Amino acid sequence: MELYLDSADIKEIREAFQLGFLAGLTTTPTFMHRHGITDIDGMVVELSRIVPILQIEALGSKAEEIVVEAKRQHALGLDKKKTVFKIPISLEGVKACRMLKNEGFMVNIHLVYTLQQAYMAMAAGADYVCPLVGRLQDQGQDALWLIEQCVNAVNYYGYQTKIMFSSVRSVEHVRNALNAGAHTVTVPWKIMKQLTENYYTELGTREFFEHTNLMTKKVNEIISTVNPVVTVDESIHDCLVKMTVGGCGAVTIINKDQEPIGIFTDGDLRRMVEKEGPEAINRKAGDLNLKRPYTVEGSALLYEASAMFKETQVDTLVVTENGKVKGMIDIQDLLKMNGLS
Repeated sequence: MELYLDSADIKEIREAFQLGFLAGLTTTPTFMHRHGITDIDGMVVELSRIVPILQIEALGSKAEEIVVEAKRQHALGLDKKKTVFKIPISLEGVKACRMLKNEGFMVNIHLVYTLQQAYMAMAAGADYVCPLVGRLQDQGQDALWLIEQCVNAVNYYGYQTKIMFSSVRSVEHVRNALNAGAHTVTVPWKIMKQLTENYYTELGTREFFEHTNLMTKKVNEIISTVNPVVTVDESIHDCLVKMTVGGCGAVTIINKDQEPIGIFTDGDLRRMVEKEGPEAINRKAGDLNLKRPYTVEGSALLYEASAMFKETQVDTLVVTENGKVKGMIDIQDLLKMNGLS
């Protein structure tokens, strides 16, 4: 089934055709009016240079007028093999279709609402017949049954016409087009962008990225800032200053050999002040009841850090390099890396 974009927005048209596999573009005077386009001819020529197949309107009250308009647009520099002229269904429209087909032009008979209309277009040799599904459903009509009838007529009688499923309002409409055997569907960019979306696909993809990162990235690759350190001889006030300057919620306390012997957090500070009063900030870091922190080497894979988080049930690990403090990672760093936070 051919996939067309239905639009007159030049920005989204350029974006959509970067996909590389769209069959073409359908557009209407209404779309162009909506986007404030006043130079229709200029827009048509620009679009013809961007898309593989361009389907544009050729209007006229008489067949001869429609043919003249199609030829006028063709003379702008359009390629016969890459341009389809859209004509509203009518007796004059199908007459114009036959006249244009006799001269090697491609035609789409659209604004089709009944099987009889579709039959007349097929008999006239239209390359495309275009029922408007969304508009038919707005009228309470069984538009999907019409699509199936048109497809069956093409298959049974051997017409070369392609049935184009148009007036697409939802992702479900695209599935309907596939189920009905439509030869072509023309879809707004907003809907087209949703066609690959699925919660379980997104979940599985996220898991693949997460597990790949855990097995290929190293701990030191996700340290965004160097975690501040204080020595055992420095005060709690110094801890506060270094946390504030470094924009961190914790400092690592090190001994004279620069080995980590504890972690002091803003939560610890809050609890100390609540218990001992403001003078608590004058205490030395070495006087605290410190518990040696869990550490992980910066050269270790994130898989090892993840395993340590699960095993120890802590939220923070001190990152070391040959036993010396290099930084700190939080379990949130792993979540952020995988877009989960």
